Amino acid sequence: MPQFESTRRVGHSADEMFELVADVEKYPQFLPLCKSLHVRSQRDKDNKTLLVADMTVAYKMVRETFTSQVLLKPEERRIDVKYVDGPFRYLDNRWTFEPLGEKQCDVRFFIDYEFKSRTLSMLMGSMFDYAFRRFAQAFEERADEVYGRPDR
Repeated sequence: MPQFESTRRVGHSADEMFELVADVEKYPQFLPLCKSLHVRSQRDKDNKTLLVADMTVAYKMVRETFTSQVLLKPEERRIDVKYVDGPFRYLDNRWTFEPLGEKQCDVRFFIDYEFKSRTLSMLMGSMFDYAFRRFAQAFEERADEVYGRPDR
């Protein structure tokens, strides 16, 4: 039952970071292990958006696709991801974006997951751990590309 949580202070606004993480179809361009992402459906209601998306992750000869529901809550600056189908027994993922002024925020990332198969866990487990630890950094680097490097 691997679990990972991080808080990262970044030189971009909470709204910018929310928009960057909410743009799931761009993940294959910069996210570790993410080879493709396809949004199956999108529903907007009450200032929230619910996406159902398939993400394919790959490492060496192992390639797996899983389906998730992604609930975007821009007014709360929160993204909740719930597992639907694929190689996991469960997967729970949350992002929150706490404003710290006009051009700074804390990005909180949490993930808790378990593979269905022991074999897959042994093959992919350490690589997933590494990738999840890199996620916040990958998004910060992407924000620097999209919005410009902040003055440090």
